[in-house]
Amino acid sequence: MLYRSFPLGGSLLKKRSTASSTSSWIQEGEEYLMATYARFPLVLKKGKGATVVDVDGNAYLDFVGGVAVNILGHCDPRVVKALQKQAETLLHVSNLYYNLPQIELAKLLVTHSFADKVFFCNSGAEANEAAIKLARKFAKEKRDPSRFEIIAAHGSFHGRTLATVTATGQEKYQKGFEPLLPGFKHVPFGDAEAIEKTITPQTAAILLEPIQGEGGVRVPPKGYLARVREICNRNGLLLILDEVQTGIGRTGRLFAYEYEGITPDIMTLAKGLGGGVPIGAMLASVDVAASFTPGSHASTFGGNPLVCAAGVAVMKQAAAPAFLKKVREQGNYLMKRLAELQRKTAVIKEVRGVGLIVAIDLTLPALEVINKAMERGLLLNRTSDQTLRFVPPLTIRRSEIDRMLTILSRILLEVSDAEA
Repeated sequence: MLYRSFPLGGSLLKKRSTASSTSSWIQEGEEYLMATYARFPLVLKKGKGATVVDVDGNAYLDFVGGVAVNILGHCDPRVVKALQKQAETLLHVSNLYYNLPQIELAKLLVTHSFADKVFFCNSGAEANEAAIKLARKFAKEKRDPSRFEIIAAHGSFHGRTLATVTATGQEKYQKGFEPLLPGFKHVPFGDAEAIEKTITPQTAAILLEPIQGEGGVRVPPKGYLARVREICNRNGLLLILDEVQTGIGRTGRLFAYEYEGITPDIMTLAKGLGGGVPIGAMLASVDVAASFTPGSHASTFGGNPLVCAAGVAVMKQAAAPAFLKKVREQGNYLMKRLAELQRKTAVIKEVRGVGLIVAIDLTLPALEVINKAMERGLLLNRTSDQTLRFVPPLTIRRSEIDRMLTILSRILLEVSDAEA
């Protein structure tokens, strides 16, 4: 694979003719794809580690990581090998039968978590949909038939299905899809007392992200989840943790709930679990999982042998203590360097994060920074108009962090000088 080198301070993109591969592919994309994304003018062709290359041969340092999906980098050799081997053996058989990779991955997830049982699906939204259904069914069967409400948090993001977009505490994702489903209430994130005050005889569960990802990498106060766990115990409620973005090592622990020394009743996973292939999972304790019986919920492609083989390869690497220690070290280094940059320029208002899920709030439009970075060979992501999020591969090297910071600092200092 050919990777081009470009000056850190210079422009990465070549002058393109109207006949460039990028232009022609984008034209076809505009013709055939629904406009559900405001895509950047890049057509990516291949990748390795933390680098991606477009159809015109331009290389980019990737700090978006497929939006926290490619935790082992692009085309990790062990994931690729697992997919190749499985593709030659068995692609799909449906859940009418058992398959070996599915059983192996379920065992790995149970062995390394609080859970006793696993349900596989295809995405984070589907995992959360399953969690909502399981929580309601359990509450009606084991608590009271009137219980169905779920308390979630403002600023949360739980998916794009009608149920999960209703659970999501951001109006921008709900607009145009009304009427939303009944049974969801929202309270400020990080405020355990607000949760307690919102509980009614109809409350079935609390649904939270340990750290809000799409909400801008919002980290709650220390002790928050422990307090919520106690509230759930006292009121007979289920605690559902959405670890779609924080799970599988993203925070430097295999699961973010470990930082608080508590366990949920239900947990959802996706993103990093497949290392780049689509897979979701809902995990639960045995007593809660028992409310799902044959026919009560299903997924045709869930636990597909191909994606589970990839998941096994991912888990065998991500669950290793040495791997997680490295994530914590790299995350601490990134946070430290961003804090140093904050002291050098007034355009950074705040730096926050845990492990390798990090964000900075800016005084200027984040999109302006993203576009300038892309011109210099760096891919960045925003969660709001003035918030940049960094979710690179968990295998990111320190030299790559330094390179990203060199590009970012030059952009921010240039912008800061221009505003002065």
